Amino acid sequence: MRLSTANLYDTSIANLQRRQNALQQQQEQLTSGKRVAQASDDPTGAARAERALATIGRVDANQRALEASRNSMTLAESALGDAGELLQQARETLVAAGNGSYSDAERKGLANKLQGLRDQLLAIANRADGAGGYLFSGQGSSSPPFLDQAGGVAYVGVGGQIQTGNMENFQLTVDGRSAWEQAASGNGSFETAPSAIVTDPVTGAPSVQLIDPGATAANGGVPVPLVNANTGQAASGWIDSGRVTDPSLLTGHNYRLDVTGTAPSQTYTLTDQDLGSIVSAGAFKVGEAIVADGMALTVTGKPADGDAFAVAGSQRSLKLFDALDKAIVDLNTPLRTPTQVSQGNASAVRDIDAAMGNLQSVRTQVGEQLNNLDGTETRLAALKQYSTEERSAAEDLDMVQGISDFQNQQTGYDTALKTYAMVQKMSLFQYLT
Repeated sequence: MRLSTANLYDTSIANLQRRQNALQQQQEQLTSGKRVAQASDDPTGAARAERALATIGRVDANQRALEASRNSMTLAESALGDAGELLQQARETLVAAGNGSYSDAERKGLANKLQGLRDQLLAIANRADGAGGYLFSGQGSSSPPFLDQAGGVAYVGVGGQIQTGNMENFQLTVDGRSAWEQAASGNGSFETAPSAIVTDPVTGAPSVQLIDPGATAANGGVPVPLVNANTGQAASGWIDSGRVTDPSLLTGHNYRLDVTGTAPSQTYTLTDQDLGSIVSAGAFKVGEAIVADGMALTVTGKPADGDAFAVAGSQRSLKLFDALDKAIVDLNTPLRTPTQVSQGNASAVRDIDAAMGNLQSVRTQVGEQLNNLDGTETRLAALKQYSTEERSAAEDLDMVQGISDFQNQQTGYDTALKTYAMVQKMSLFQYLT
């Protein structure tokens, strides 16, 4: 087989061009640091890099949502802490108001202080989140979620929470109704209060009912008076908040406690109004606990014949601002008897404690949410680092290997150039001359 000079020229030039292209490609990889610049370079590696890049994008979006949630939860936790401090001041004010030596004017001064604390708490409940919303707006509100009106403070937000909507569902708001209006009434298991004579609007028959903060008579919205069941006057004794002796015996029923007779020969009767049966009866002694159905009830003061008290199951319906408003009204009411002062202050302190406990519970939940965010942030950072490393392994160039390959390509190119130069000299004219 005979090879012509022209064929050798073409072969050398083609080899030289291949070497030059390979050298140029290797140089581009060294310059960019990428082994895969386009999918055709390595389809498998390009697919791995694309999956890793998509994961990094999702992680970045989750981290932005996490930061938004952290900002909101940090502000909410701070607001709940401020509210707790103000409620502690309100509690101290009410404890001071129970001083029997205080005059009506002094209690009115304490009522003014309590009013100021109440207004500060309302400002906290309507605190903005810095992003055009409100911390306690629930599922969102374009206006402050708590409205101060003639009948008291009303929640005009939407109950629930706003979440980021990603797979993690980071919390952005706090349910204001749950935080400020759904504390457990009474001691958390049952609620005690003086009874009131209320006329049934249908039958016209009188009945004894539990007094709730802000409760009104069925006919016309007039506040229900606290009276002795026989005399129609204010009760002479007052009942404490009670305590639980056996949770398994609690029924959640409505009870009525009647004191009859005159001291020291008084008796009591505790009636389950739901069943219509007497659950306990006997001799009554001031300050001595009456224990029945898992409850311990203590009546102090100087109860008179006909004094009646009511017990009802606790409900998650205690509104903080209603409790404060009732306490303010009580402190502004002149000429109250020592019994009324003691009963009103005891009930107010009990309700403030319940509201504080509920806010503390919500604050704990917010704090736990912040802890979860910290844990999630660590997990997202680890996932992003892994995805970044995976992308790098799929498309980045091993610089040591790249430099070695470049040198090899350069050596090959130099050799091809020398070979071409030698082929150029292989001509008959070279030998003739």
